[in-house]
Amino acid sequence: MDLFEKCESYTEAREAIAEGYYPYFMPIESTDGTEVVIRGKRLIMVGSNNYLGLTNHPKVKEAAIEAIRKYGSGCTGSRFLNGTLDLHEELEDRLAGFMGKEAALVFSTGFQTNQGTISTIVNKGDVVITDRADHASIIDGCRLAYGEMKRFKHNDMKDLEKVLASCQPDSGKLIVTDGVFSMEGDIADLPGIVELADRYKCRVMVDDAHSIGVLGKGGRGTAEHFGLEEEVDIVMGTFSKSFASIGGFIVADEEVIDYIKHHSRALIFSASMPPSAVATVIAALEVIQTEPERRERLWENTRKMRKGFQEMGFNTGESQTPIIPIIIGDRMKTFQAWKMLFEEGIFTNPAITPWVSTVDPPVFGH
Repeated sequence: MDLFEKCESYTEAREAIAEGYYPYFMPIESTDGTEVVIRGKRLIMVGSNNYLGLTNHPKVKEAAIEAIRKYGSGCTGSRFLNGTLDLHEELEDRLAGFMGKEAALVFSTGFQTNQGTISTIVNKGDVVITDRADHASIIDGCRLAYGEMKRFKHNDMKDLEKVLASCQPDSGKLIVTDGVFSMEGDIADLPGIVELADRYKCRVMVDDAHSIGVLGKGGRGTAEHFGLEEEVDIVMGTFSKSFASIGGFIVADEEVIDYIKHHSRALIFSASMPPSAVATVIAALEVIQTEPERRERLWENTRKMRKGFQEMGFNTGESQTPIIPIIIGDRMKTFQAWKMLFEEGIFTNPAITPWVSTVDPPVFGH
């Protein structure tokens, strides 16, 4: 069999394009955050992760421009060698202080952050336990790890306890969960997870990609939302959402960060975040801390949107956050709804397998 036979037989995307129902890789020509221009047409953007509207904040943009003037366009090396700027260390210090942890470490992408962290700390003889709805970067991190991977039913604490009871008592154990689930929009049962982790002597890692800047009184995410900041061992976050940039980070105890810093292949063998991206995040963090009204407005909009959808009879599932799915239940109807809204000037995200489970109906939003 020829290696490329699978590529030649894959025609689904081309067929969708020919029929006018292909919604992905849409080239955006310009954007001000709330609206985008695609193929000369202006649309309202309701499918973005720009939670706090910081991608066009004057302070954020100016920080990126000034960083390019001072440092140039990139570092041309990994953090381990020549790619660490004073900006990277400043950002890590600020993130650790903001999140209330001893230390922080930034990666070039959010995907690499989960992949590089989990695969580094879960070794042979260890077990990593994940929610079945966890992000793909968590799953790939588990697959790269030398330890055993186990999964529990989405947000089901009884099933999590069964999985934990099946583990060897003397094995190292890590429970990894999304804080806010990116397709469902619901929040992890962190109190339940922490209680079981304490009982079964596990460590806890929370992926707060969709939580930091959104949940908690200070915008510090799921642990702050539940008052469990001391009980969570590792918090992961991304810069491509509330922070209006690209990259990712973890915060944890200093010795944990030091170990990952010197062993994670995803960090050591990747070029570091460019200066403009780092400066953007520093500026965005300052805005998050000094302009809480942005988060308040986000939640006002969230409540208004969810209430409106529900009053119109749409199924928004278990959403508790600004991620509001409209569950349709049919793949083709999902694409038809996307096309209808696109033609009416509204940009949305149709989500089907592999973004949502094959046992769940397709979702449309957020």
